[in-house]
Amino acid sequence: MIILVSLLLSVFSQGGQCLLLDDTNPTNDHLQAAKRILKRVPLIDGHNDLAWHLMIDFEGQMNGWDLQKDMWNYFQPRPKHPSQTDIPRIREGLLGAQMWSAYSDCIAQYRDAVTKGLRLIDLIKRFVHKYSHVFQFVTTADGILDAFHEGKFASLIGLEGGNMIDSSLAVLRMYYELGVRYMTLTWSCNTPWADNYKCTRYNTPVHHGLSPFGERVVREMNRMGMLVDISHVALDTMYDALNISTAPVIFSHSSSYTLCPHRRNAPDDVLHLLRDNGGIIMVNFYPDFINCTLDNVYGDDNRTASISQVADHLDHIKSITGPDHIGLGSDFDGSDHVGELKDVSTYPYLFAELLARGWSEGDLEKLAFHNFYRVLKAAEKVRDSKADEEPDDTLIDIADIPDTSCITQGWEH
Repeated sequence: MIILVSLLLSVFSQGGQCLLLDDTNPTNDHLQAAKRILKRVPLIDGHNDLAWHLMIDFEGQMNGWDLQKDMWNYFQPRPKHPSQTDIPRIREGLLGAQMWSAYSDCIAQYRDAVTKGLRLIDLIKRFVHKYSHVFQFVTTADGILDAFHEGKFASLIGLEGGNMIDSSLAVLRMYYELGVRYMTLTWSCNTPWADNYKCTRYNTPVHHGLSPFGERVVREMNRMGMLVDISHVALDTMYDALNISTAPVIFSHSSSYTLCPHRRNAPDDVLHLLRDNGGIIMVNFYPDFINCTLDNVYGDDNRTASISQVADHLDHIKSITGPDHIGLGSDFDGSDHVGELKDVSTYPYLFAELLARGWSEGDLEKLAFHNFYRVLKAAEKVRDSKADEEPDDTLIDIADIPDTSCITQGWEH
């Protein structure tokens, strides 16, 4: 048997460092079969923080870096912010479509979060336009296929954090008009209408899931055709969103709580509900959400994760949901340390591992493309069914906003 050289013997370069991959059983035949799969269908990744990384080092300016070259040469050498995305590595990894994340930290909430969200969307659209010979901005499920058939890399936008809508359904609608196709209801802080995962971790609920206004947010997202993302949210918020949403719900970048009991991950009972909802969980590669136990779940800054461990999460989730509700959401360029799946060039090795474990090529095509395509298409169908509904113009009660120091009230002064 020919052992897959890239997985057993060769050394991957990681920003000048070396990473020796663990012994595993895929063969070169598995790798070549994986690459054929990823040439047949566009591999969709649900979450990539390249725009945030560019904001950190370049303040969103377009000069001083070039995605056509190795981005390790441009980013500042921060061990906790490795370069994981550029066009050469996208091509090597046979990535076909990306939900680019527009992410702003919680510190901006009640201040300039909307401005930061808009700046991130502007940056994403600008780099997609700059490299339009490679990238194609799309906003529909069929647009992903159209770009793939034209030999282009489909680029979509997800808004990572409901804090960036400033508790305004009008702002939410404007994000949709700009091309945002999913919103993560919270980041790692509460909004005035939804609890984040730390409320479950520390047993400190505020809304016990979604507030009545938070329920309106979900319904308005359904009306528009924007996917509801429940990565980062509290357990009660997961339950509420899955109960309220009439469209499939997604986890854009989360893994299995049973295998790694971090509260950013999805418990088995939620996975059952997700299957019944028709949604999808896009598995995160971040070691903190892949390789942990009850004894070391939080606080290990030197954690890593093997390809086999990521595959274990996919196997476990598939055993609960079946093959129709799984995808990949790497969290590349947003994680502070990495495992064997170190950047966007490495997807074929994960698919080779899954082939060696007995996954069918049909199930791997679902993992890569068909599941997310179905979910986005279903959200579009729900949108179309609600075409006669008026937008919700409900305003949040100002008393529900914890910090109003930067908010003006009324229109006449």
